[in-house]
Amino acid sequence: MTRYVPIVLTVYIAFVFIQSLFFKFAGAPETVVIFSTLDQWASDTVGVSGLFNPGGIFSAHVIGSAELVASALLIAGLLPRFRLAGLAGSVLALGIISGAIVFHLFSPLGVVVGDEPIAAELGVASDGGLLFGMAVGVFLASLALTWLRRDAVPGVVTETVAIR
Repeated sequence: MTRYVPIVLTVYIAFVFIQSLFFKFAGAPETVVIFSTLDQWASDTVGVSGLFNPGGIFSAHVIGSAELVASALLIAGLLPRFRLAGLAGSVLALGIISGAIVFHLFSPLGVVVGDEPIAAELGVASDGGLLFGMAVGVFLASLALTWLRRDAVPGVVTETVAIR
């Protein structure tokens, strides 16, 4: 069982990240809604615009590239000699998806994407919370995979030490 759990978790995370690449790199309307909403929010709340627009440090291309790297590391980590790459991929995935969850919960993006004013303009239908649900699934899978791969780092204590 413990042999197959990391494989299932890796495949799930990589599937979610890789299937979203088309939307991020092709400038799909759904992606435009998400990143435009976040950029407007950043501009309104902290006075910094352009963070989430093309060319910004949190643009769809930057996030998509990070997801691609995380997926490659996770898949490489399925090979025993690259366990450390798998750990790096799960930590990177955890960081990426934590940011996504924070923005879903604490910005106008919300849990249900497609309810934003710009969504109606672009003809984007509500996702019913699907993206947020997948993000939570990736978060949990990344967290579990990070825990399962923690022994890939030499010197990390993986067993309980009895105190005398």
